[in-house]
Amino acid sequence: MDKKLLNAFIISVFLHIVLVFVLFVGDFTPEAKPKKNTAIAQEVKPIQATVIDANKLQKAINKIKKQKADDKAAEKKRLQNIEKRASDAKKRRTKEEARIKKLEKQLKKKEQEKKRADKAAKESSKKAAKADKIRKQKEQEQQKSEDAAAQARTKRLNAEAAAKKSDDLRKKQIAERKRQEKAAAEQTVREQQLAEQMAAEMATRNKARKQQMMSEIQRFAALITSVIDQNMINDRSTMEGKSCKLLISLAPSGFVTQARVVSGDAVVCAAAKRAVYKAGTLPVSKDPEVFKEMRNIDVIVVPEF
Repeated sequence: MDKKLLNAFIISVFLHIVLVFVLFVGDFTPEAKPKKNTAIAQEVKPIQATVIDANKLQKAINKIKKQKADDKAAEKKRLQNIEKRASDAKKRRTKEEARIKKLEKQLKKKEQEKKRADKAAKESSKKAAKADKIRKQKEQEQQKSEDAAAQARTKRLNAEAAAKKSDDLRKKQIAERKRQEKAAAEQTVREQQLAEQMAAEMATRNKARKQQMMSEIQRFAALITSVIDQNMINDRSTMEGKSCKLLISLAPSGFVTQARVVSGDAVVCAAAKRAVYKAGTLPVSKDPEVFKEMRNIDVIVVPEF
């Protein structure tokens, strides 16, 4: 239905309702002395075909009732105006009804045309919707394909990145292993050189120490031999040109714990043993290492004349 025709129809119906309401509700009893110069005495303007709000209508009705109570005379004049407007409205209504009938025919025709247009539009909309559905399906398929390609590309790039990272790590590990092997080899060489150097130094020290100890042992052996000679009674006729080798065991204090004949002349050996025991205590080194080597010391006694 045309919007303008519909609005006109609604306005016409509403005006008829208002007119009927006023005719039934209004009090049209005449009064003897109407007041002059009242606001209600003003001529009511012709009703215009406009949409009236329900709240405004109620306010107007309340105002009319108040005016009726305040001024009966003004109500009479208003009634006359209303009657005149009612007559005019009746004429307009008759004319409006004819126009409405014509409009209704036009509306029916337009409605039929609209139905046909709606049907055609609906069919066209269905076709468009179907076409749009097909288009969206194609777009979705294309999007899926693009997404799959993007995922495959991302997966490939990630795999390449992971492979590169793994290769870099492997190369780094190889380089680090080579560096460590080189460092270990260098360390081994240094340690070996240090060990050889220490061994050489130790050998030198041991040799020097051994020579020192041997020298000390020889010195104390000479001292012990001297003590034995001092305490030994020599006889040229039986001892000249003869000797005796003794193995003497000593305590840390130098005390003789034992004297044994290793080899030599019996007379010389007997005299030498007596001299050892006579001395009782022989010179010994205070150095524990030297004493350890000389606690069982061999001495050769050669009588001197």
